Amino acid sequence: MRVVLVHDFLTQFGGAERVLQALASLFPDAPIYTLVYDEEIVRKHFPGKEVRGSFLQSLPARVRARHRLLLPLYPYAVGRLDVRDFDIVISSSSAFAKGVKRGPHAMHICYCHAPARFLWEEQEHYLADNHYGKFVRSLIRYALTPLLRRWDIASARRVDVWVANSATTQRRIRTRYEKNAVVIYPPLTQLNDGEGRVERPREYFLIVSRLAAYKKIDVVIDAFTALGLPLVIVGEGPERKRLEGVARPNITFTGFVTDEKLAEHYRNAVALIVACEEDFGISAIEALSFGTTVLAYRKGGVAEWMEEGVTGEFFDTQTSAGVRDGVRRILHTSARYDRARLREIAHRFDESEFRAAMLRLVSSREGVDK
Repeated sequence: MRVVLVHDFLTQFGGAERVLQALASLFPDAPIYTLVYDEEIVRKHFPGKEVRGSFLQSLPARVRARHRLLLPLYPYAVGRLDVRDFDIVISSSSAFAKGVKRGPHAMHICYCHAPARFLWEEQEHYLADNHYGKFVRSLIRYALTPLLRRWDIASARRVDVWVANSATTQRRIRTRYEKNAVVIYPPLTQLNDGEGRVERPREYFLIVSRLAAYKKIDVVIDAFTALGLPLVIVGEGPERKRLEGVARPNITFTGFVTDEKLAEHYRNAVALIVACEEDFGISAIEALSFGTTVLAYRKGGVAEWMEEGVTGEFFDTQTSAGVRDGVRRILHTSARYDRARLREIAHRFDESEFRAAMLRLVSSREGVDK
């Protein structure tokens, strides 16, 4: 049985790419097809893997680096990926990979990180992230978006089996595409857990996130400007320059960091803050694996599994006041959290659980709503 993996883009490395890593490990002989990729990302995170780009990969590197400018071409490009010789097609999709065309006797399983948020509920944030001018915004909003939405819904019919990364995503798949999905949570990547290290005092709060408008990091910055407490922000994205411009000296931006440095940040943080409605929220699971509590917005994937008072605290409004109240509650109750218990809860999401569930799905080739 020949398996192929299809992923939207390999131009950055985040939660979706960690899932792809797990799939690539599970199916070591499966090539990876993607619209465009960054050679350094592939070398670093997928060494030895066969990675094939679409015809867009032949464009100059400076064009591919701004891959969002190629948005109108993606539906056509993904349809041109030739995966007809494979028996099982597994797409890892947040937008376009699900649109790949399988062979007539193949099975297409889509692991959906989220229905295309930039086409639906997060479009205004997407436009803000890319700093488009007024004319381009209008062109995208009124001319391109209706076409892409029609393609998005039509391409969903190419999927035989839907897998959602959370019940939140499962509901969105049902709403957008009228399809049922099984839920298989993403795997916890085992970062260096620091066994044998001396625990330092937990001195700062932490954000690990892509720096995009919909992540609501500006709300957290407002809160910590008022609180004056130390905040470390790990990650890159289109909002970084703007956020750095409004941040006070108590707020530190690190950019991308190595897994070893990320582990150190998790280990030494008072709590991780998740300010947006995440589809799943893998960073929160990673934080728990280091015995670090979580302060999260009470909506989305994190709210599915997080237990208030056991793994952390919630806030109910995406406002500076809401975050400040949550921070004060974390500080007031931090001594009661059982760090060993937090690690135990995180290991429920161990990669072995993900591997077993995906293997069962592929082996059975049974869908829930073709």
